[in-house]
Order: sequence, then C-alpha cells, then structure tokens
Amino acid sequence: MNKLKIHYLYNSGFCVETPNYIFIFDYYNDKCTENKKSLKNGVISEDLLKTEKAIYVFTSHNHYDHFNPLIFDFTKFNSNVKYILSSDIKNIREDVSSFIVKKGETIKIDNLIVKVYGSTDEGVSFLVNFDHFNIFHAGDLNWWHWKEDSSEDNKNAENWFKEEVDLIKSEKIDIAFFPVDARQEEFFYLGGKYFIENLNPQVFIPMHFREDFWVTQEFKTMMKESSTKIYNIPCRGFEIEI
Repeated sequence: MNKLKIHYLYNSGFCVETPNYIFIFDYYNDKCTENKKSLKNGVISEDLLKTEKAIYVFTSHNHYDHFNPLIFDFTKFNSNVKYILSSDIKNIREDVSSFIVKKGETIKIDNLIVKVYGSTDEGVSFLVNFDHFNIFHAGDLNWWHWKEDSSEDNKNAENWFKEEVDLIKSEKIDIAFFPVDARQEEFFYLGGKYFIENLNPQVFIPMHFREDFWVTQEFKTMMKESSTKIYNIPCRGFEIEI
C-alpha cells in the first residue's frame, strides 16, 4: 500500500492517516500547550475531520486516559464518522454511528475487518485489517507486573497476559501499538518484549507512557537485536511515516 502517517497524540492515542482512511485510537486529551489544535500538537482538529476520507474512531475501554465523550463531537464537523467502541463504555450518544464490540468478535465495517481481542485490564484490543494491511492496538493488554503486588498476583497477571497473546499468535501484524509503561519501573519492558518475540510485528510503536518519552528510547535500545522495527517517540505530536 502507499505510505501511511502515524501521529502520536497522547498516552495511547494515535491518529493513522492512509490514502483512503483516518483511524483515531484511544483519544482523550484534547488540551495542548499551543493555542492551535493540530496533529503537530497532538490534538484532533476541525480541519482534519473535514475530509473526504473515511474516519473510524476506536476506543478500547472506558478508563479516563483512553476515552473521552468529546469524541462524539467529531460528528459536528463530519457526519460520516464511525465509532468502534468496547462494550464497557456507557452513555454512547444515540445520534452517532457506533459499533459496540466484545472480545472474540469479528465485524466488517465498509472495507475494514476488525477482530476484537482481549485485555488484561478493562475492555478490548483491536486488530484492524484494511487494504491487506493489519494494525494492532493493544488498549490495556499488557504484562502488568507491579513491585507492590504479591508474587502470586504477578504470576497470575503473567499467565493472563500470555493466554491473551496466545490467541493472537496466528495473526500477521504490520504495525503494533503496545504499552511500554514507565510506572512499572524496571519491569516496563516485559509485555512489549514478549509480544515482539512471540508475534513478530513488522513495526512496534510504544504507547501508554504519557510524557515519559525516555522509556520509548530505553525500550528500543533494549530490543536492538530484534528484527522488528521499533520506534522511540520523543514528543507529543511526533509523526512517523511508513
């Protein structure tokens, strides 16, 4: 396919632009330090929404740092926006075109095929197929190992994560958005490393790090021997062209 552009919005939020589509994932932070709303500043703008391209908005779960009801206001500028939303999200506006999904479902929307996988927290993860290309957005699917948790809890978290990843192993993944969370301290790499080693995505883009940009370079350095192309993200609004 032709080149696509990926814009890091904030935390787990991304905008992916292709020749025919705009995909918006887990967008919630509508504030920026600059006055102008733009992808360069990590914010979805009115100008972006006024496009002839098909726009699809994905929300993996209801946590505040993944979901903001303001996404439904996108229809003020483009009535054709479609929403793919985890079933744990409530108070969905009735006047928008929405598809409510759960783990294990596969849905076809226009020319997209969306497979819905699990999470190790709330909600779901998404595998989006378009133009023979696959994007995976993990939501809160991760190996959540916390120093303050008991050994038993951390072992259960590990097993749960590996069980969820096993369900995805047969998929070809071109681009993966996956958590690399600095709050896990020295365990920040566990989920991403396991995901790469077992699913071999062509491209891996870290997320869920808020403004801890250093952790993306740390992860990239740690995984330098991997055949997967791993990006570090130095700032909000950072653009990747693939």
